[in-house]
Amino acid sequence: MFHVRTVSSLARAGADIPLHRVLSCRRARSTSASTSAAHPDQDVSRSRTEDDSARPECPGHTGQRNGGSGTASTAVNEISVDFEQTQEAYKSKDSLELLRSLVVFKLCSYDFLVDKNKEIMDLGRKVLGRRGFDQFMKMTFYGQFVAGEDHRAIKPLIQKNQAFGVGSVLDYSVEEDISQEEAEQKEMDSCVSAAEKQSIGQDHRERKYKAHKQFGDRRGGVTAARTYFYADEAKCDQHMETFIKCIKASGGSSMDGFSAIKMTALGRPQFLLQFSEVLVKWRRFFNFLAAQQGQDGMEALEQRLELKQLQEFLTKLGAKGDFYGWFSGRKAESSGTIDMLDWNSLIDDRTKISDLLVVPNVELGELEPLLGTFTSEEEKQMKRMLQRMDVLAKYAVENGVRLMVDAEQTYFQPAISRLTLEMQRLYNKEKPVIFNTFQCYLKEAYDNVTMDVELSRREGWCFAAKLVRGAYMYQERERAKEIGYEDPINPDYESTNWMYHRCLDYVLDEIALNGNANVMVASHNEDTVKHTLRRMNELGLLPTENKVYFGQLLGMCDQISFPLGQAGFPVYKYVPYGPVNEVMPYLSRRAQENRGFMKGAQKERELLWKELKRRVASGDLLYRPAY
Repeated sequence: MFHVRTVSSLARAGADIPLHRVLSCRRARSTSASTSAAHPDQDVSRSRTEDDSARPECPGHTGQRNGGSGTASTAVNEISVDFEQTQEAYKSKDSLELLRSLVVFKLCSYDFLVDKNKEIMDLGRKVLGRRGFDQFMKMTFYGQFVAGEDHRAIKPLIQKNQAFGVGSVLDYSVEEDISQEEAEQKEMDSCVSAAEKQSIGQDHRERKYKAHKQFGDRRGGVTAARTYFYADEAKCDQHMETFIKCIKASGGSSMDGFSAIKMTALGRPQFLLQFSEVLVKWRRFFNFLAAQQGQDGMEALEQRLELKQLQEFLTKLGAKGDFYGWFSGRKAESSGTIDMLDWNSLIDDRTKISDLLVVPNVELGELEPLLGTFTSEEEKQMKRMLQRMDVLAKYAVENGVRLMVDAEQTYFQPAISRLTLEMQRLYNKEKPVIFNTFQCYLKEAYDNVTMDVELSRREGWCFAAKLVRGAYMYQERERAKEIGYEDPINPDYESTNWMYHRCLDYVLDEIALNGNANVMVASHNEDTVKHTLRRMNELGLLPTENKVYFGQLLGMCDQISFPLGQAGFPVYKYVPYGPVNEVMPYLSRRAQENRGFMKGAQKERELLWKELKRRVASGDLLYRPAY
């Protein structure tokens, strides 16, 4: 039955993990709540992903919240950036680099070349040989989008960008070149536990959080995101060592760099599936209880459960335990209500991770195990994932590097976000070290952002986030439709754009009000960048405060990145690197998924031509960047 208990912190296998509350949220009392106008329903039109060209800006949320002003006095000296000045935008590029960009963007706009890129590359290897092919790729596609083969080769480009005001988020982009069949088999082997195989018909799993062979190859329908498949624990250790090298390279190349990691590279994804399902079911149960108290449809942080009513309702269900006493007894002052953050503390830290994997059964009024059994080896595998995360965080601190945890599929993401949040609580006490990623094409993006901001405010650590539109839209939509659960993605690009600005405005307000939040605006959308600059001016936020960052992919949207950097804004390029042959699978897939962006990058091609013609007319065709 429902019961609450306090137990010792999660221990790390073979060592004492300093994650003394790795899987718990012990909240301090706060009665503040955030409100925002509801977004009007929109009809489904066409959908786009993060790498879209600029679109007309949709009506945005002003960013005002209860208890604070979203329209702070305008800064005395407003800062504006002109994204049409090609001489400034391409000051870091020689003319050959501009010509390469034009050629690559144009080639990527042809469907035939993109569709057949793998066959064309195979033919190129045969005709040119391995060395000749590698050199050709470095002169074209690889040279456009990848910094170099290793941490030594990438230094010149990183230092050149730094000289022109643009930092780096290092991203080791090697991806296994395996067949679809191999990928599907690896996914099924690593996501279906021994417990599930032994307890057919006895577990309480939802289809969304189970592995399905037809979607086992997670590379399909993904934009600009590398994919890891679990092989064994030794491979995860290798990934961790690679990330450590990336962190050291970032620390050695710049003073304030980032390093990107993916959590699926650090352990068996089975745990991420299981823990995500637990988190979602607990949150769903809270929403169910809130609906019983007449709070259905309210924003996540507006919902507050009356403890006495909660106790009465759960007792009627047959649950045992003094819930009122548990919540009120843990706080010096109690309002007699709890919100979602307080509720999350029911998922307490347990000695064994398997003890955590329990979910509420509304009908029976009981806590029931997600799985029938849980092997000791699986227990160790889960703890090793936490170990590896902790090691990487320590290296980031030691090397003065910030760690960017990338977002992944929605059936992994609740666990990834929760584990990232726990790392933030440990390592973001004095400054932002760990950054979480929020995908604003998700319907629940605003609730996720506001809850994490509120938790950071209550507990006094630095909220740090990267906002993206999202990379898994096509895959997520198809999976939801085929398997039979609600599509988690916003219905169209306009609603995603609105969601992005709504989340961004909320965080910008938090920065202006409390100064303890940080955000990277990771977008190629010029209107979103202009929106951010306008809001910063309204709120009096200066670029020198280093609270608002901008991010774009290497080789794309230089007309946005470099003017921002030269105007003094903290701006970063996501910098992939790795050996040519090992990065090509990633680049090949990215070319296919980004074809819409490449076709729509007309403005960027026009600006490149404009700068080339200017250099020809002014006699600067042989221009070489000086730094």
